[in-house]
Amino acid sequence: MTDDLPKLLDILPAEISSSLEQHPERDSLIEVIMDLGRFPEVRFRDRAEYLSDTPVTIEQINHCVERVGSFSGDNRAGIEGTLHRISAIRNRPGEIIGLTCRVGRAVFGTIGMIRDLVETGSSILMLGRPGVGKTTALREIARVLADELHKRVVIIDTSNEIAGDGDIPHPAIGRARRMQVASPEHQHQVMIEAVENHMPEVIVIDEIGTE
Repeated sequence: MTDDLPKLLDILPAEISSSLEQHPERDSLIEVIMDLGRFPEVRFRDRAEYLSDTPVTIEQINHCVERVGSFSGDNRAGIEGTLHRISAIRNRPGEIIGLTCRVGRAVFGTIGMIRDLVETGSSILMLGRPGVGKTTALREIARVLADELHKRVVIIDTSNEIAGDGDIPHPAIGRARRMQVASPEHQHQVMIEAVENHMPEVIVIDEIGTE
């Protein structure tokens, strides 16, 4: 398992990142929540806690925003070369007043239970509530199909969550290729483009939210 956690800590305000660096459960961290005027919160697999008794300031939020890539139309950004996701909450004028910083992890060997299904070549739809590991499993499925089953795999990465932010895909997808999506409403166009232009044997898609 790899999580590039230091790169996430680097974008956080010093008082928050230093507390997390010393936290005994750092390795099971799922999210860091920063909402203007409220205490910074950290969430783990089975619980949440406040990291400080000092409310988050707009300066702290801006500190983070300046250190991540630009936010897309779905209010998501990433950290180049990692699988982390930063999601913004905006007020009516459009100013960012809250952040959800989700830890992205590459976990290898996670699809043993469904590997037989993957090997059949049948279509697979994964459903589940947020945070249960759908994207992590999709990432590993793409890698196994490309590296171990030698398929031509193209990932339609709607929010850059499967292969991370930036133009170079995260190594966790192996030899699979990744196509980025400019905005969620263009997802279907990129899917068609992948089929017409790049001859995939398998297409892997995350965040299917449109017809």
